[in-house]
Amino acid sequence: MSTGAVEIRRQHVEADGSPLLWWLLTARGWSRPRPINVYVIHHEQGLVLFDTGQDRASVTDSSYFPRGLPGFLYRRLARFKIDEQETLTRLLADIGCDIAAVRWAVLSHLHQDHIGGLRELRHAQIIASAAEWASLNRPDAAVQGLMRRHIDLPGLSWKLLEFPVGQGEPLGPFSSTHDLFGDGSLVLIPTPGHTPGSVSLLVRRAGKPPLLMVGDVTYEEDLLRRGRIPGIGKRKALLDTTRAINTLLAIHPDLVILPAHDPGAADRLAAAGWAAQIR
Repeated sequence: MSTGAVEIRRQHVEADGSPLLWWLLTARGWSRPRPINVYVIHHEQGLVLFDTGQDRASVTDSSYFPRGLPGFLYRRLARFKIDEQETLTRLLADIGCDIAAVRWAVLSHLHQDHIGGLRELRHAQIIASAAEWASLNRPDAAVQGLMRRHIDLPGLSWKLLEFPVGQGEPLGPFSSTHDLFGDGSLVLIPTPGHTPGSVSLLVRRAGKPPLLMVGDVTYEEDLLRRGRIPGIGKRKALLDTTRAINTLLAIHPDLVILPAHDPGAADRLAAAGWAAQIR
């Protein structure tokens, strides 16, 4: 599902070598509208979400974003369009799911367009990496895209994951993983770069091609396959993660890559025989 649409800068989608602050302050144009994807997974133990989208309050509440320099940078970075029916609760209802049935929400990272549904999920367990959570304590957290008042909400139940070397099932170049249910169907992989604690989710089911939900490791599958990286994040870590995923692709050529903002992700999901785009 997509909780609205976002437009970002060209250099945000694909780095061109210019410093982030330079292109953020000088860029003129915007990308075509991109989805803000939430992936809904029906597991025998309950309903699982990968990411929770963008909060509609971000376009209706003038106090949603911080003031001053951080607020100015947020406005330069992205612009959103989110209709009334594009809240997490309404979108789930459209596919016959009660939001109360969601038992787990896995967050690729803690940027605004991935945590927007948290206030609707106080009944669920929220899963993120411990490294990502630690970023909330940085003095420059707001400038880095982390708004604690929209993340550390009263009543939320958090599970923070560590990825020590050698933990879990090794997957190609990934030596540390976390099996969510212990059955191999949903396996979390640390994929730092966009943020220090970004994670991806490998989804496996007999008779279907495997899926890899990668958050913002890339904004388009084709860019990742060509080794191109986004303009937001740590360059070396992004390159290392991109190479590692491409190594995994070489081992599993049927692997379907599903970024959070790739306009082609829904069609690839449908073509793989898993599902079609809902909205």
